[in-house]
Amino acid sequence: MRIESDFLVIGSGIAGLSYALQAADHGRVALVTKYDVSESATNYAQGGIASVISSEDSFDAHINDTMVAGAGICHEDVVRMVVEEGPQTIRNLIDWGVKFTTKGSSYDLTREGGHSARRILHAEDITGREIQRALVEAARNHKNITIHEHHIAIDLITSAKICNVPPCENRCLGAYVLDIKGKVVKTFSSQITLMASGGAGKVYLYTCNPDIASGDGVAMAYRAGATIANMEFMQFHPTTLFHPQGKSFLISEAVRGEGAILRRRDGTAFMEKYHKLKDLAPRDIVARAIDNEMKISGDDCVFLDITHEPADVVRNRFPNIYQTCLELGLDMTSEWLPVVPAAHYLCGGVAVNTNGETDLKALYAIGEVTFTGLHGANRLASNSLLEAAVYANRAYRHTVEAIKQLRQEAVEIPLWNSGTATNSDEMVVVSNNWDEIRRFMWNYVGIVRSDKRLARAMRRVELIQSEIEEYYWNVIITSDLIELRNIATVAQLIVACAQMRKESRGLHYTIDHPERDDVNCRHDTFIRKEF
Repeated sequence: MRIESDFLVIGSGIAGLSYALQAADHGRVALVTKYDVSESATNYAQGGIASVISSEDSFDAHINDTMVAGAGICHEDVVRMVVEEGPQTIRNLIDWGVKFTTKGSSYDLTREGGHSARRILHAEDITGREIQRALVEAARNHKNITIHEHHIAIDLITSAKICNVPPCENRCLGAYVLDIKGKVVKTFSSQITLMASGGAGKVYLYTCNPDIASGDGVAMAYRAGATIANMEFMQFHPTTLFHPQGKSFLISEAVRGEGAILRRRDGTAFMEKYHKLKDLAPRDIVARAIDNEMKISGDDCVFLDITHEPADVVRNRFPNIYQTCLELGLDMTSEWLPVVPAAHYLCGGVAVNTNGETDLKALYAIGEVTFTGLHGANRLASNSLLEAAVYANRAYRHTVEAIKQLRQEAVEIPLWNSGTATNSDEMVVVSNNWDEIRRFMWNYVGIVRSDKRLARAMRRVELIQSEIEEYYWNVIITSDLIELRNIATVAQLIVACAQMRKESRGLHYTIDHPERDDVNCRHDTFIRKEF
């Protein structure tokens, strides 16, 4: 089956939906999403979106906070651009129907780790869910947007792969996509392909990401020939709930922003010895501190204490977190919450310019799937939703001009061919490899690394890659196999970039090179597939 559109959008979070809503005024948009359209990392974002709204705040302050958190390798021009375009982005979201929490006649701004001022707009403690609700509603009502739910992209289609008369300029032409329910592969052809597929937390054993976060966009872009960068910088959120039924439920950084204190089991507050901002230190520092405290004590977790704040204030400020914890038998107004770090946000990804343009013609990428230069070695809290929305606006403006030329370059795209592939009778191969990758990534390429651990991880992932490739081409494709192939590719990219960085910086900490090296280090680690 062939589906044609002007714009193909892969992903349905704030990045993909914001872009689709604008591009749809200039052509037909096909929006592909793995599960229900509302299932995205955006939907789970609790804290909020950072932007300079208050007269007591400034662009320079937000820029400085971002640069400090990024540990010296943020691209300052990108940081300034994103911060200064933030207020307009907020107005766009409000125009699409997002309702941020107010306090009197103003927005109720909160503060999170690494921020020097209150600049986080939020919708109670379900900001992402509110943004997702408004954007999905607007997209469903737009006549030029067709949403394809339960569809998972397999690979990008490029002219270099199908051109019969080389040399041929390499250009993205769309994607092959599996209809998960219909069990058929569809050919999506488009003038512009925009990747907004989110992150890769599922590469790790413990993550607060939704199940969709298997690094599909990074893996597909890499296989197609696009440049990937800074994959060593995986952010571990310091405070996910440690509970057998909690399924890595995230306890928002905003809880610490409102005064919560991290404690050992004996009640000792420990963050003061790690950073002058104590519990509001940047995430990389807090996550390493917790990891160190757990190793020193032998405990399975540390504790987050907000019991000193008035109970009604806590319940009103964090109704979703309060209720979820209560259902698990934990009352955060009267007892400490057990927490541990978990894989949360990928600061590297597909390398793009300030318009979201990759180095593969007609392929754009925005949101967590990308490396823009904004986050450096560690993302500042609540800058992710801001980045996604700002780049959606910029990619929209650039693509509506670029498409005018691309419409003149028609290329015949072949349909998907399964060849001699048969149904698999050994799905244990998929489940075993999936589990092994996530375990060795957690143990060897987690919060604390070493040269030896990285070498072990690379040996394992290379072996698994060869097994997957042999298996992949001999069986009829499934969504589980697609995701396994992608997490293996992403794992390999993370390890390869980590091996390039012979220093400790931000989210990349290695015991063999424990100091930051501003003289000899790579500013960014780039990697590209050789054909």
